[in-house]
Amino acid sequence: MSDLPESPLAAGDRHLSVDEARAAIAAVLRPISGQESVPLLQALGRVLAEDLVSPIDVPAHDNSAMDGYAFDGAALQPGTALRLRVAGTVYAGAPGGRTCGAGECLRIMTGAVMPAGLDTVVPHELCRAVGSEGSEGSEGGEVVIEPGALRAGENRRRRGEDLARGTPALRAGRLLTPADLGLVASLGLPQVAVRRRLRVALFSTGDELRAPGQALDPGCVYDSNRTGLAAALQRLGMTVLDLGLVADDPAALEATLRQAMRDADVVLTSGGVSMGDADHTRAVLARLGEVAFWKVAMRPGRPFAFGPLQRPDGAAPIWLFALPGNPVAALVTFYVFAREALLQLAGAAPRPLPALQARCTQAIRKRPGRTEFQRAIVEPAADGPGWQVRLTGSQGAGVLRSMSEANALLVLRHDQGSVAAGEPVEVWLFDGLA
Repeated sequence: MSDLPESPLAAGDRHLSVDEARAAIAAVLRPISGQESVPLLQALGRVLAEDLVSPIDVPAHDNSAMDGYAFDGAALQPGTALRLRVAGTVYAGAPGGRTCGAGECLRIMTGAVMPAGLDTVVPHELCRAVGSEGSEGSEGGEVVIEPGALRAGENRRRRGEDLARGTPALRAGRLLTPADLGLVASLGLPQVAVRRRLRVALFSTGDELRAPGQALDPGCVYDSNRTGLAAALQRLGMTVLDLGLVADDPAALEATLRQAMRDADVVLTSGGVSMGDADHTRAVLARLGEVAFWKVAMRPGRPFAFGPLQRPDGAAPIWLFALPGNPVAALVTFYVFAREALLQLAGAAPRPLPALQARCTQAIRKRPGRTEFQRAIVEPAADGPGWQVRLTGSQGAGVLRSMSEANALLVLRHDQGSVAAGEPVEVWLFDGLA
C-alpha cells in the first residue's frame, strides 16, 4: 500500500493548504538509485553522488597572498620604521628554497612559495622602495616599511587553510555550480561521481490540443504546457521523455502511462485533473496505482493529482504529478509542488525556494483561506534602497504572456488578507526557481 499520509487521501471535499500538500509529497519520496562518473565540464547542475574528500592540502604550501616583499615579521618593532635589503626574487610556480638573512627580504609574487623562515608579506603599496637608480625595490635595492603598516604574519596563505587533505570539500546531494566545478578542478580531479539523471515522462492530455506546426482546427489551441514544462525540467538537469499529446480516451491514456512506467521514474502530465475531466482518468489510475486527486486551496492551480503508479515487476513505483491544463496554472503548480519533489527524487539536498521581501507598489485584494501566486516584476525601489514589486496585469490562469513578462511570483500566504500599496510582500524569483 501507499505510504501517503492519511489526511490528504482522506481529504474528501476539504481543500488542502499548499503547505499540507507540499509536506505530504515530501514525506513519501525517496531518492532514486544509480550513479556515474562524468568529466567536470559535463557535471554542471548534476547531483553529487557522494561526499567529495580532498586528496591534497589546498593550498599545497604556504604562499604569498600579494605581490610584495617577504620577510621575517619578528623584525617589526612598534614605532620604528623597518629598512630591508632586497636579496632576490621568488616567482610563482618555482620550487621553494630561497632564503635571506637578517635585515633582508625577498621580492615575491602572488602564489609563490613562502621561503623558509619568512612569514610576512608587505604589498608594494604599503612600503617605500629606495636605492640607486634602477635598483629601487629590486635585488640590491632596499625597501622601507613605515611603523604600523602591517602586523607580523599578514598576507601569508597557510598550507591547507582552504581545505586540509582528507576533509570533505563538497557534500553529497549538492547541485554542482560553476564554483563547485572550479573547486573540484583545484583538487586535481578530472571527473566527479554524480547521481544518474532523473527520467521524467511528459505528456499533455486533451482532444482540443494541437502541436506547434500543426494546423489549428476550429475550437482547438496549441499545446504550450509541454514545451514550458520540458524547459523547466531541463533547467533542473532532468532527462525528459516527451510522450506527446494524448487524446481524452481511457485506452490511449492507459497505454501512454504504461509506456511511461517502463521507461521513467516520474510521470508529469497537464490537463485532465479537474472534477469534470477526471472521471475516466480516475478509473485508469485506480488500475495502475493509488493516485489521490486533491483540491488545493491555491490560485491558480486548485486541481492537482499525485501518487504512485505500481510497476508490474514489483520494483519501486514511479510517481505521477498531474497538473492543471491552464498554462499558467500548470507552471505555477510545477514550481510549487513538483520542482522540489523532483530534486528530492534526484537525490539533491533540500533547496528551499529562494524568497525575498519587496514593497508592493499597488493594493491587492485577497481573502484568507488560500495561497495566491501572482505574476509580478521585481525591480530596484524607485525611491531608495531595497526592492519593489508590481503585477504584470491580468492574472487569469490562461494568460501565459503575463508569466513570460514576469520575473517573479508574488506569494500571498494562506492566512493572509488583502495587501495595501506600500506593504512588504514575499516574492519568489524565477531565476532562483531554475
